[in-house]
Amino acid sequence: MTGRSASPVPWTAVGTTRHKASVYGVHGAQGKTYWKAFATRRQLRSESEAVEWASLPVGAVSGEHRHTRTEEIYLVLSGSGDLLLNGREHPVRAGSLALTSVGNVHGLHNTGDTPLDWWVIETLAPATTAVLAGAQPPTGADMTKAVVHDLFEERTVDTSGVFSGPLKRVELVELPSGGKRVLGRDDAELALFVHEGEGVVSAEGVTEVVRLAAGTCLLLSAGSRTEFTAGTPLRLAVVTLAVAREGGSE
Repeated sequence: MTGRSASPVPWTAVGTTRHKASVYGVHGAQGKTYWKAFATRRQLRSESEAVEWASLPVGAVSGEHRHTRTEEIYLVLSGSGDLLLNGREHPVRAGSLALTSVGNVHGLHNTGDTPLDWWVIETLAPATTAVLAGAQPPTGADMTKAVVHDLFEERTVDTSGVFSGPLKRVELVELPSGGKRVLGRDDAELALFVHEGEGVVSAEGVTEVVRLAAGTCLLLSAGSRTEFTAGTPLRLAVVTLAVAREGGSE
């Protein structure tokens, strides 16, 4: 992972799933799991906590736990299992996307015969942001929403109605071999995960070129533009993380 730099590269963090950490007893469960942080608050301009990757060996469990301060997505990248959501089991596989708002309980169990890998992004709920700033938190927040989508089938998932923080949208972007696409927004930073394929990213006036392969994660700065070129068919998961406008609103 690389942090902020004085150079004008539009990607503030780049990492891969290599060199992952072993974690024992995650959320109170027994056994070993794997984890990697791609970006934390130091790299994130939005009101976000972290962009991470995790993996459960066959039979392993990520323990059930209640979200008291963050809104979180789980995007299953490979494998299969059961998502435990407020006491109910939801079968999940590659492409399953869980939106979990504040107040909900979730966990994950690998019931398949291969590792279960998933992408994790946590963002701060407005009430949490207010408390951290020493302000009065908003009242009447709906903390009952938790939804499971199939991103590979739906292709775009809008989080409104479930999330109230900066994580606004999850999108699937696919490029054919040789295809190009420019990504970037003025009002949001973008977190991207390469699910399949190989390629490169580049930007006008930047000499650094980043090579992409499955398992690569990038964080693109708000206001920047980055060109993605597919060497082989490329599949990207793209998450929009809104940044605060002048005056403090999103």
